[in-house]
Amino acid sequence: MAQGKYVMWAGAVVMAAAALTVAPMVVPAQQQSGQKSGSTQAIPDAPRPQALPDLKTITPAGAAVTAPAPVAPPAQQGPGTSLPASQAAPTGEPEDQGPPPDAGTKPFVLNAVQVNFVEVPFTVKDSKGQLVPGLTYRDVQVFENNVRQRMAVFTTDPFPLSVALVIDQSVTPDTMTKINNALGALQGAFTPYDEVSVFTYNNSVKQQTPFTAAQSPRLGVILERSKSVGREANMGFNSPLDQGLTKNNQILDPNTTGRAPNGTTANSPAYAPKEFHTLNDAILAAAQETTKAAKGRRRIVYVISDGKEYGSKAKEKDVIRYCLTNKVAVWATMVGDTAIPGMGFIDRIHLPLTMRDNVLPRYAGATAGQIDAEFRQNGIEKSFARITEEVRNQYTVGYYSREPMIDGKYRKIDVRVLRPNLTVIAKDGYYPTASAERPTAVSPTATP
Repeated sequence: MAQGKYVMWAGAVVMAAAALTVAPMVVPAQQQSGQKSGSTQAIPDAPRPQALPDLKTITPAGAAVTAPAPVAPPAQQGPGTSLPASQAAPTGEPEDQGPPPDAGTKPFVLNAVQVNFVEVPFTVKDSKGQLVPGLTYRDVQVFENNVRQRMAVFTTDPFPLSVALVIDQSVTPDTMTKINNALGALQGAFTPYDEVSVFTYNNSVKQQTPFTAAQSPRLGVILERSKSVGREANMGFNSPLDQGLTKNNQILDPNTTGRAPNGTTANSPAYAPKEFHTLNDAILAAAQETTKAAKGRRRIVYVISDGKEYGSKAKEKDVIRYCLTNKVAVWATMVGDTAIPGMGFIDRIHLPLTMRDNVLPRYAGATAGQIDAEFRQNGIEKSFARITEEVRNQYTVGYYSREPMIDGKYRKIDVRVLRPNLTVIAKDGYYPTASAERPTAVSPTATP
C-alpha cells in the first residue's frame, strides 16, 4: 500500500513538471511581487493559447512602471525653396546686412551691341533710265575698301520720307514764276506717312517751318508763303551816260566813275557787283533738320534751284561730309538757264577759263541723290513725282563693317549688281561715326 502511494506521488510530480515545461504561466508583476515565497503555485489543467504580448506594457519584475516621454516626429522640409534655413541669432548685436532686395525689380543686364552697322540705299536703272524691280540679295554684292562684306539686311520695302525742301529765291523773275506755279503740285508727290520741312534762301537762309505732315493744310499755307518774285541778275555793262575813261590807269573824272575793290573801274565791263547765292548754307541747315527725324525714315534734302553758289559761310566739302556722316541724300530739280541741256553739259565738263557755278551735281553724286533738270513749268511739276518715286523705290542693303568706327576715316563703298547692262546709283563712300545704329524694322504703314 505504501509502495502504491509512493508511485502515485512520483507520477504526480512528473506530470506537474511537464506542465510547467510546456506552458509556463505569465504572472503579472503586481501579483508576482505580492506573492509570498511559501505559497503553492496553481497548476492549470491544460495549456491555453497565448497571443503575442504587447512589448510596451511588459516590464520586468520589480521595475517601476514609468510612462515613456513622447517623442516628436521629425519636421518635414517644405518644397521649392533655395534659401538656407535661418540660423539662431547671435547673443551680441546683429550685423547690418543692408536693405532687403526688392522682389519686384529685375536685375540689370548689360548686353553687347554692335554699333558699326552701315546702311546703303541704292537705285538700279536699265539702259533706258527706267527703274529695275525684282532684284534679290543673290543679285547684289557690296564692297567696302575693296573687301566684300556679308550682307545682314536686304530689303525692298519703302521707307517713310523726312524731306527738307530748299527753295531758291535768288533766281530770275521768270524762273521764279515757274517755281511758284509748280509748288501747288508738290504735296501730291508725297504720301500721308511723309513729313516735310521748308527752307528758302536768297542772300541768307530762312526756315519757313519745321517738319509737318506732307498732306496737312499747314504745308500748303507754308508753300504759298514761300513764293517770291525772284531777283534780277546784276549787269556789268556801262550805261551811255557813264564816262568810264581812264588814262595810264588813272581815273579822268572821279565824280562819274568810282574805283572797284579789285582796282578796276566800277563801271568797267570787267567789274560787276557780286551776287549772293547761299546754297551751301541752305543745304547744311536742311541736312541738320533731317537729323531730327525718327529712326527708320529716309533723310532727304530736296533742292529746287539753278545750282549757283556764292557767299556761303559753309564750305562745300564740309557740307558733303556732314551729309555722308548722317545718312542724308541730296536730290534736286534743276531750273533756270542751268537746266538747258547745253548749259548743263558745259558745266559738267568744266571748260577752261569758265566759271563753274553749279554745285548740285557734286552734291547729288556724293550722296547717291539724283538731279532732274527741267526748264518748263510742266516739267518741274512732273519732276516732283518722279523724284519721290525713285526715292521710295530704292533698294537697301546693310552690313556690319569690320573697320573701327572711331577713326573717322573715309570708307569707299562699291555696290555691284550681277546682271548685265544695268546702272547702279549709290553713294561712293561714307564717314563712320560712333553713333551708328543697328537696323530698324520699317513698317510701310507706320505713321509719322
